[in-house]
Amino acid sequence: MLEECGLRLGRDWQVHAVNIGQGDQFKPDFLKISPNNRIPALVDSDGPDGKPISIFESGAILLYLAAKTGKFLPKSDRAKFKVLEWLMFQMGGVGPMLGQAHHFRIYAPEKIEYAINRYTNEAKRLYGVMDKQLENQKFIAGNQYTIADIAIFPWLRSWQNQGIDWADYPHLKAWFDKIAARPAVQRGVAVLADARKPLTDDKSRDILFGKTQYEKR
Repeated sequence: MLEECGLRLGRDWQVHAVNIGQGDQFKPDFLKISPNNRIPALVDSDGPDGKPISIFESGAILLYLAAKTGKFLPKSDRAKFKVLEWLMFQMGGVGPMLGQAHHFRIYAPEKIEYAINRYTNEAKRLYGVMDKQLENQKFIAGNQYTIADIAIFPWLRSWQNQGIDWADYPHLKAWFDKIAARPAVQRGVAVLADARKPLTDDKSRDILFGKTQYEKR
């Protein structure tokens, strides 16, 4: 979103790596910004009243940046609420359900067939909903590129982990390829790409899915 808005890494914004496999998300300074110990989080030194503001939750960050820059969220109520519908679809469906598919298919210490089937099938259902939505329009919420597209795209980059066959969703695949080809998206995807590591060791599993995750803070 930052890159799409014309803001450039190193010039207009800085990135701060949060190593969730090592527990950086539980550090007091980060919890002040993101009390739910999740990434991403944003700090804008030039907030709405000229004072710094911190925002957590990706949907809230997208809405904040859309309001600040005037981009990727339509002005008319009808078009705006269509975008918000699909943004909520991502936050309430795509993110949580595909996240569970990742967990039970890849990270869970034991393979639970019911859970794998449950979330793989839900992933396929959600892909079907989006494929149908894109039959007769260019983007998720209409014929304009919006924060709804920006919110959904990253989750679909892990389609293989979700048990998806792109051949079953031709309209969605065409949309995905179109978004992936955008220069700003390519710049965004590259941010911290070299620092990412598989979270499969015992320490990382405990921090992310074990007792460390559930400690009271």
